[in-house]
Amino acid sequence: MRESMYSAIFGAMTNEHRLDVIANNLANASTSGFKKDSYAFQDTFQRFAHDYLVDATPYVRAESIWPKPYIQARTRMSGQFSDMSQGSLQVTGNALDVALVGDGFFKVRTPEGDFMTRNGSFQLSSDGRLITEQGYEVLGGGSAITLPRDNKVDIDANGIISVDGNQVGALDLVSVSDPKSLEKHGRNLYQLRKGSKATETAPESVQVQQGYLEKSNVEIVGEMVNMMEAQRAFEISQKLMTTTDTMESLVINKVGQAG
Repeated sequence: MRESMYSAIFGAMTNEHRLDVIANNLANASTSGFKKDSYAFQDTFQRFAHDYLVDATPYVRAESIWPKPYIQARTRMSGQFSDMSQGSLQVTGNALDVALVGDGFFKVRTPEGDFMTRNGSFQLSSDGRLITEQGYEVLGGGSAITLPRDNKVDIDANGIISVDGNQVGALDLVSVSDPKSLEKHGRNLYQLRKGSKATETAPESVQVQQGYLEKSNVEIVGEMVNMMEAQRAFEISQKLMTTTDTMESLVINKVGQAG
């Protein structure tokens, strides 16, 4: 009966984490450039000694001397990654709002280092630096981009910035060799996971759309269905733990009375 308890614990813990992921996705459904988190499952196996002992001469006797391999599988979360599929574009008409179409990121500089983001909701600071909503510097040529205020700003499909028809800089656009190696850093920022072999590369097919923002790729209806499914599975695991505990208590009491 302990096996049923272990299976129920694995199930409850897995679905609790699923609910956390889904809740975070729903909370950021209206966040520009947000990419929903997805998850994968796998079986974890507990192998016994006889799984590694093979009868090399089955023809000598009628039956194998070893029992059939017995593997106990308990499903649990095996990985979590960001779904980098394209979000829809929303027209804003703001010259400093830019959206990316394709695989790529903007580079921004924070007090903790340089990061990547898909959120192109930019603005000018008091000293003319192009910054994010959180005040982080938007990078161009590896350094902060400074623009004159109250001038016409044009940003073409390659991220080249012109003011009153004169080119003044270009947005730093990057891609990564393995998107699944990205990890979220909070505040809609990404970085390559430590120890990953993935690298930053020049984007091949990304385009910049001025006057647009990329909306979150979270599908609210789908996430709500996933939440109900995970909640129901969690409740079933709880019920299984309660039932197992009741059965074990009954067995212990019966054995005690028989003694």
